[in-house]
Amino acid sequence: MHRFLFLLVAVLYWPFPGNSQTISSPDKNLTLRFQLTDSVPYYSLDYKGIPVVKNSRLGVTLANQFPSFLNGFQMKDQTTGTKDESWNPVLGEVKTIRNHYNELAVTLNQPSTQRTINIRFRVFDDGLGFRYEFPEQSNLNYFVIKEEETEFALNGDHKAWWIPGDYDTEEYKYTTSNLSEVPKLFDHSYDGNASQTIVPMALQSPLMLESKQGLFINIHEAALIDYAGMNLELNPYTFVLKTHLTPDAQGMKGYIQTPLNTPWRTIIVSDKAEDILASKLILNLNEPTKFATTDWIKPTKYIGVWWEMIMGKSSWSYTDLDNVHLGKTDYSRLEPNGRHAANNQHVKDYIDFAAKNGFDAVLVEGWNEGWEDWFGKSKGYVFDFVTPYPDFDIAMLNNYAHTKGIKLIMHHETSASTVNYERHFDTAFKLMNQFGYDAVKTGYVGNIIPRGEHHYSQWTIQHYQRVVDKAAQHKVMVNSHESVHPTGLSRTYPNWVAAEAARGTEYDAFGGNNPNHTLILPFTRLMGGPMDYTPGIFQTRLDYYFPGDDRFVKTTLVKQLALYVTIYSPLQMAADLIENYERFPDAFQFIKDVAADWDDTKILKAYPGEYILQARKAKNKEEWFVGGITNEDARTMTIDFSFLDPGKNWIATIYEDGKDADYIKNPQSYHIYKKKVTSKTKLDQWMAPSGGVAISIKVAD
Repeated sequence: MHRFLFLLVAVLYWPFPGNSQTISSPDKNLTLRFQLTDSVPYYSLDYKGIPVVKNSRLGVTLANQFPSFLNGFQMKDQTTGTKDESWNPVLGEVKTIRNHYNELAVTLNQPSTQRTINIRFRVFDDGLGFRYEFPEQSNLNYFVIKEEETEFALNGDHKAWWIPGDYDTEEYKYTTSNLSEVPKLFDHSYDGNASQTIVPMALQSPLMLESKQGLFINIHEAALIDYAGMNLELNPYTFVLKTHLTPDAQGMKGYIQTPLNTPWRTIIVSDKAEDILASKLILNLNEPTKFATTDWIKPTKYIGVWWEMIMGKSSWSYTDLDNVHLGKTDYSRLEPNGRHAANNQHVKDYIDFAAKNGFDAVLVEGWNEGWEDWFGKSKGYVFDFVTPYPDFDIAMLNNYAHTKGIKLIMHHETSASTVNYERHFDTAFKLMNQFGYDAVKTGYVGNIIPRGEHHYSQWTIQHYQRVVDKAAQHKVMVNSHESVHPTGLSRTYPNWVAAEAARGTEYDAFGGNNPNHTLILPFTRLMGGPMDYTPGIFQTRLDYYFPGDDRFVKTTLVKQLALYVTIYSPLQMAADLIENYERFPDAFQFIKDVAADWDDTKILKAYPGEYILQARKAKNKEEWFVGGITNEDARTMTIDFSFLDPGKNWIATIYEDGKDADYIKNPQSYHIYKKKVTSKTKLDQWMAPSGGVAISIKVAD
């Protein structure tokens, strides 16, 4: 279905100051109002008559041209239109996405400079997107952005699920508080993970909010291309949020050549928390895919030589020397440390296990020279991305994997030296093509080189795009770690299949994620796109390996299973060691069965930080999977199976917490049983503290 109508309308005058225009969402629940007041642009947004964003200023401050795009405007033109279409994502949570919105585009003229700027608003049933557009014009060719001044004037002291603003990392624990409480909690929210680029009294997006009127509000950005990433400065007294862009080494926020469109500023709103998770607004605000063919982009389930290094059981490096220099050292003459995980036999064991259990691929980290002396260094040349350690035979291992129907996933840790990575682009991706790699995990640990740039500054955002473009030329999928938060670009560039950009499972070995962490991520980080969270840890207590070690994953084993349903990624990892899956083969069956890509998703019940229950239909199969998770509070939830096709009989295999399960004392207690279900079935399901439920459903014979 595709319908597009664009109408020119005259300037409308309303009984309040300034030129104004009002448009509503297709279902009439949301109303957007734009107006010029004393030559300054403002907007507001209501939901069912309740203010979501009160009158809020729009504009951009320029560094090298005056006046800025802040005031002195006249309305030059307005257009309105509507669009209603459906499109199919290459990979996604649903098979078909409806893109239905009403649009207002205003053209503002600044007589003192004879420059124009467009502001485009799109109102969907689930929210609002708007952006600035700088058309090519004789009086505006190049300019520098000092700051974007977009405001979100909230209607009260909302409850917020937030992490502190930062130019370089989003790997924080979430804090839950009212906005007015942020000042007294802000300094404690770093959790020892401050990157030295904290933005005072700013919060990162996606930001999840709940108002006193019972509205759920999510603020983020869409289509972040050729522009700096956004934080949100908070005034905790007026509850006004304002954009704060990530600067470059000179403190500037963007170097612009017209024509250019900024990213969309997004506000998703509903009186139901479940609707926030179901929203596809951010994807809809991105452009359709740029690729002529996408058959090389496929969902992937993988295991990896990874968790053992993360928790300290083995190492990425071949030796224990700290003065090894890439290009100057003959590793074959050095004594191995005996702990190097990426060795031929160990990788072959993983390949065998993957083939035996129906996986698609094996990730191997620490395969290439340079890991002895890589972290926190100012040197720009650490890895060349093509030279393996002596005990990693890249040709033999890839041939061995391919004979078993398995592919290896490449790992490119850049040590944040983006210029070095770009220097080696061509040889690195040609090597991948030579040996049949079709996916790469990139990493950006450390301070960005060139010095002064940040992980979310304009230059580095452009770098991530260059990586995705180069990978596409070689038909390679990208899973980026320590990169910027996703903004729906998986629609336009579907080979950007996953990203990290938040605290993942690795932090369970670095001090732990809170039990509510994976109940907040879907409402925040995952709003912009899939996350490589790396679930599936069965041996949750690390004193199993290191007596006296108090580190542990703060979930039950069953909650780890449920994460495969509640945290979406078409590149999905079973992160634990082979030996632990072999200890619990009946529980491991769920990971073997669960899909990585979906035809349909139903959000059954959800509330940020407390509980999530959802059902997903496997891609091109008559199979459903249910995942339910809870925070540190045990709870009983009723599962309504009405999402199943009526008139059919189904067999549900239910993986539930044992009666004595507890994420601290007894995390590996679970029970598995089968039950006949229909679309009329309702099941009261208990979940242990930080526990869950995972259900596999197939049509009965």
